[in-house]
Amino acid sequence: MKGKKQESAYNPEADRKWAEKNRKRRTFLSKRSTARSFVRNDAEKEDLEELMEMIEERLKGLA
Repeated sequence: MKGKKQESAYNPEADRKWAEKNRKRRTFLSKRSTARSFVRNDAEKEDLEELMEMIEERLKGLA
């Protein structure tokens, strides 16, 4: 017999505590989400070309 699927309850207090303890991670995730959304939905050809140049420079700096 299969067990019942446990329902998860939203806990805003736990959410707030996590956000306070992980401020850098939360900021990183928010910025990454914004950047991806811009590239997928709003960027024009010129924007994408400029971003590609910036990404190539960044990759060279990390190597």
